[in-house]
Amino acid sequence: PVSLLADVMRQVGCHRLVVVGYDPGHEETWFRQGILGDGWPERPVRTLLDDMLGLVHWAPKWGCPTCRYPGRDEPREVTAVSDYLPAWQWHETAAYREVYRPLGLEHQISLSLASTPGASAQPQRELRMFLFRCPGPDFSERDRAVLRLLGPHLRQAYQDAELRRRARPELTARQWDLLRLVAAGHTNIQIGRRLGISEGTVRKHLENI
Repeated sequence: PVSLLADVMRQVGCHRLVVVGYDPGHEETWFRQGILGDGWPERPVRTLLDDMLGLVHWAPKWGCPTCRYPGRDEPREVTAVSDYLPAWQWHETAAYREVYRPLGLEHQISLSLASTPGASAQPQRELRMFLFRCPGPDFSERDRAVLRLLGPHLRQAYQDAELRRRARPELTARQWDLLRLVAAGHTNIQIGRRLGISEGTVRKHLENI
């Protein structure tokens, strides 16, 4: 929810927040949701600039260390550009010159929300939350600590949202039969008789569902 992202922005103190899902192995992005400093979500319209950024994002010359981070280094929960590059070196990258500076952004920190290991046991699909600040103080150890504390709760929120997005739960044929009888108003005893199982088994099926 946008309200949740806005709460994270206030707790950490940043000017932009983006959640990005990407696959380093195939060099593609599969999810993006952002919110601006005024609390408004990024426009979901795909532009020519988005397509161009998608092509150069994975180029070696791009130079954004946290963009190519998953699968390259040993996983860390919270990581920032300043963990990899001093400010002068960061300013010489294409990522900074072509995107960050024109947008008025200087600092970046990110939190891992989910990852799916590939064949090499390294993340193949990664979901990360990126937080950005304008020129001024970099993200502090206090900001890192807040993100680490929020991490488990944000991951749970993401998992809950994924469950809600599923159009149809993964149930067995017997469980669907049982649910249809429940929806029709039958009691557990009546359902047991119709399906030839005990009332206790009906209760167990309902617990599993």
